[in-house]
Amino acid sequence: MQTPAVLRDHSPEAAALLGEGWTVAARSFGARLHTGDVDRDHLRALATGKAADVTIRELGPLDVDAVLALDAQTLDDYPGSVATRHEPFDRSSATPGPTRRAWGAFTPTGRLVGLTVVDLDGPAAETDVTVVHSDHRGRGLAAAIKAASVLALLDAGVLRFRTGGSADNPAIVATNASLGYVVDEGWLTLVAPAP
Repeated sequence: MQTPAVLRDHSPEAAALLGEGWTVAARSFGARLHTGDVDRDHLRALATGKAADVTIRELGPLDVDAVLALDAQTLDDYPGSVATRHEPFDRSSATPGPTRRAWGAFTPTGRLVGLTVVDLDGPAAETDVTVVHSDHRGRGLAAAIKAASVLALLDAGVLRFRTGGSADNPAIVATNASLGYVVDEGWLTLVAPAP
């Protein structure tokens, strides 16, 4: 079987493959948020509003086991294809540090039920992953966690934010829009026709 091709959605290369009978297996997107576009009051409301029974806070090295546990529980939950596939965390990638920060939502019993991980490069931040345990979805936790991360990173001097994911996942598309992210690129995962 031929390897899928991941191409910009309106590129000549994608059009050529579609013309040759390749089909769209998945759609993904990239989105941006600039500091001038941020409504801090709205983000504070998202970070504190919908989920009164959880505590949202920045994660640290002592949270690695909780991150690994949540990652293992949600690994098969990522929609999309090769362009949005999440590689399982190991101890190193699950450990926050100066260039890789993370925020999470904890239940009153101390169980991590949602997280977002953000990679930093100077004044730029890119979301690596955002996930919520299936028992806690549909409550606004992803938006709350991401809002908390954006607020903290703004205070730390971050000027540009990027995120992305599966365009076939309406929850993350809506979450990002609620934070003020604007989709600025689309991608297609194309598969070759059967021989």
